[in-house]
Amino acid sequence: MIKPKWIKTDSENFPKGEWFVEYFTKGEFHAHQIKKYIESYKTEFQTATLVETYSFGKVLIIDRETQSSELDEFIYHEALVLPSVLLHKDPKTFAILGGGEGATLREILSYKNAKHAVMVDIDHNIIKFAKKYLESWHKGSFEDKRSTLLIQDARKFIEKTKLKFDVIYSDLPSPIEGGPAYKLYTMEFYKILKTKLNKDGIFAMQAGPGHMLQLELHPALYHTLSKVFKYVASYSFFIPSYDMPWSYIIASDYDIFKVSENEIRKKLEKGFSKKNGLIDLNVMKNLFNIPLYMKREIEKNKKIITEKKPVFFSTSRY
Repeated sequence: MIKPKWIKTDSENFPKGEWFVEYFTKGEFHAHQIKKYIESYKTEFQTATLVETYSFGKVLIIDRETQSSELDEFIYHEALVLPSVLLHKDPKTFAILGGGEGATLREILSYKNAKHAVMVDIDHNIIKFAKKYLESWHKGSFEDKRSTLLIQDARKFIEKTKLKFDVIYSDLPSPIEGGPAYKLYTMEFYKILKTKLNKDGIFAMQAGPGHMLQLELHPALYHTLSKVFKYVASYSFFIPSYDMPWSYIIASDYDIFKVSENEIRKKLEKGFSKKNGLIDLNVMKNLFNIPLYMKREIEKNKKIITEKKPVFFSTSRY
């Protein structure tokens, strides 16, 4: 096994040991001290590395960005999945674009009324990787009878499938230049995706950092989706292993702002097969109360993402 060159050592003025360093801006970085190097692989689509850290347990790194950690991945995945489940009248069918670790699938299948979930990921190697190393993420969800796993391009799936869904999730990697995902962050794609939603269906996506120094992507996604859907809402949660707040967007032609508190309470009390670690009724009541700096940036940056004018973005820079 050849360790990646970007794992820093104490010979480069870091404390003793090996470190994964993620540079956010010219004057800012976040470093994880590595307890054990586990595995890495490179395909035509991405580079994935799994390490065990002292603070966060196993950490999955995709294209030099922290993808998720064993300790706090529940924050990212509950935040992505649960709000749309709670705001939809009665979701039964789901699609995940991306989601390689299997944790997004896990969260969907924890909803007792979930009948079928289709997960579409372009890279079969990340699935093999997850099945072998990331059991604490997926908890056997790949083998659940309600799940279907497809190894193919998510855009082609959305374009060609005759299926329709109550909720579609975008759990894709960042839209980096030359990467497999950037065309799935465009208005043209969202227009096609909308036709694959059932009546009152919901689209939910991870929408990049909520970090005030890295807010280029989120406002553009918000305004792009606003050209396609009647109701669009932003929210965010701080994720310790990312060392920043992470943002999400929900979009629908169904009025997601008028769902009753009682409906949400009933689902939270009896609708799930596991105990949540992030979201309760009070969190849902205040879900869309994003910080003022985010609101101002959304008002200021009204860029629309199209295939001719894509947005390329990565949290790990310099």
